Amino acid sequence: MTLRAEILQQPAVLQELLGTQMSAVMRVAAAVHAREIEYVYLAARGTSEHAGIYAQYILGAYNKLPVALAAPSLFTVYERPPQLTRALVVGVSQSGQSPDIVGVITEAQRQGAMTLAVTNDPDSPLARAAAYTLDIRAGVEHSVAATKTYTAELLVFAMLSAALAGDTGRVAELERVPEAARQALELEEQAARAAEHFREMSRCVVLGRGYHFATALEWSLKLKELTYIVADRYSTAEFQHGPIAMIEPGFPVLAVAPSDPGAAAVTALLSHLARERGAQVLALSDDEATLQAATIGLQLPAKVPPWLMPIVSILPAQLFCHHLTIARGIDANTPRGLSKVTLTT
Repeated sequence: MTLRAEILQQPAVLQELLGTQMSAVMRVAAAVHAREIEYVYLAARGTSEHAGIYAQYILGAYNKLPVALAAPSLFTVYERPPQLTRALVVGVSQSGQSPDIVGVITEAQRQGAMTLAVTNDPDSPLARAAAYTLDIRAGVEHSVAATKTYTAELLVFAMLSAALAGDTGRVAELERVPEAARQALELEEQAARAAEHFREMSRCVVLGRGYHFATALEWSLKLKELTYIVADRYSTAEFQHGPIAMIEPGFPVLAVAPSDPGAAAVTALLSHLARERGAQVLALSDDEATLQAATIGLQLPAKVPPWLMPIVSILPAQLFCHHLTIARGIDANTPRGLSKVTLTT
């Protein structure tokens, strides 16, 4: 199974997840409502942490739940864990194998907190350690670089947010995600041309904000894993507090900038970077003004709600990275120095 094949599987994976796991998500939501949960404490690494950052935004925006990202070293290295009894403690790991993530869940169980594993392996150590498990149902992911497990993790958090809110309108919006994902994959030819345009870059910045910050983080990671490019990632707001100084003519800027309450400010920034500083800007957006502000624009599917767009917008970014490996003569299926499961303690 190649990386490209797994990228193209994602609409089917998302459809399977929606069709089989909503009842399990509803049980978790009911258990949360039955407890005095005050906040979410989420432990993850790498791609799964980016899914957790997406959860930070949607659980905060729609469910009024603060989401704190765990520092697993407090549990495993320093042995000084925080108090978690009023938290929903979530471990996110596609493999469910990482000892430090399992350690967070084990300690939370000892403290009597509610624990939840989000994983692609319901028989993994992480799933066995947690009181509740949500299976992302992505199937075996052969490629080292995570693609379908990432979007499945995002969708699980979106489903949980809608279930916690009891919002039937948002549940109906979820049902339209697989079709939007199929439409996003139709951008492959354009993504390949964009990859050819940027084939010589050795460094870049990747920008996104709000719901879309997780996409910027994940796009940056895929560039590093697959193409070995130094890809700094920033919130568009944070970027203007200093890092913008590095932009010079020809500097590559990759941006995730769909329609959103913050879109006008992002469009203005990208226009400034392209027209006044001479940056080479690649933008993923469904907003015409943003696409026109960029050097190259990839038009995302229309009418995807901002809270669900991260599940869709990462797909052309993944395709861009895949085709960039081809343009640079790299084998995307065997990135150097990496293995599928990373065991950190």
